[in-house]
Amino acid sequence: MRAVVVRKFGGPEVLESVAVPVPEPGPGQVRIRVTAAAVNPVDVATRAGWLTEAGVIPPREVLGLGWDVAGVVEIGSGSGFRVGDAVIGLRDRIATPLGAYAEQIVLDVSAVAPAPEGFSPAEAATLPLNALTAAQALDLVETDGTVLVTGAAGAVGGYAVALAHARGLRVVAVASGGDEALVRGFGAEFVARGPALGDRVRALVPGGVDAVLDTALLGLDALEAVRGGGEFVAFAAGAAPIPLRGVRVRHVWIRADGARLAELAKLTETGVLPLRVAGVLPLSKAAEAHERLAAGGLRGRIVLTP
Repeated sequence: MRAVVVRKFGGPEVLESVAVPVPEPGPGQVRIRVTAAAVNPVDVATRAGWLTEAGVIPPREVLGLGWDVAGVVEIGSGSGFRVGDAVIGLRDRIATPLGAYAEQIVLDVSAVAPAPEGFSPAEAATLPLNALTAAQALDLVETDGTVLVTGAAGAVGGYAVALAHARGLRVVAVASGGDEALVRGFGAEFVARGPALGDRVRALVPGGVDAVLDTALLGLDALEAVRGGGEFVAFAAGAAPIPLRGVRVRHVWIRADGARLAELAKLTETGVLPLRVAGVLPLSKAAEAHERLAAGGLRGRIVLTP
């Protein structure tokens, strides 16, 4: 079968399409025929070598790419899934030589969920990594009051706004001015991205918000918007600010969770979570997908189809 891998770090040109053996599932695993795989910023960071430099991924001769998968179960006896079931899943072991950028993938059963009904594989593939990240970040927040979400027009940020709104929180969203209508549609009040963020948020929420989900990695600028003793969730290694004013700073580290993913899939079916596809390309054009992601401005994810 074909898969896209990295043997050396660099720009999109280092992505290689190679022939590899079809993976065989072990106990507690399923093999999935991939119909769609989303392209995420973490894939760019892996390809460029940033995660290895940061000590997140150990040095490897070959690295697979791709966390998100939508596909069809091929093998999974005793897994609870039947051959032919449409599923989605998350590959969270990123130091392996085979990822979701492939024609087939093996995942632990615990990382897999039924695909949301009524959506294309490309749409379904945009859900796992970003929605689970948003949900697990929100789990770290204990407030039932006001939460600020930075990067609210992005994939993770949009899910965070929608989930917080569904939870009954008052949500204030930070995004560019051109995305105001979009994030208000998710259920948020709006503050434009820019200088003096803390002051402008506090003008809307006197005393500051109870918590921040900092998906845009604004750090101290976002921390200024939190009340003393509030909560702050960081989304990348090294992005957590100093916990000034007694703010409790925590970090979300994404993990695969098939049961939670199934719940999130149901929320897409009821319209709570919007699935956004920025474009669909064949697996052979993975480099082009990385170039488009690096160029910025996407609203949703580019999806690769083997």
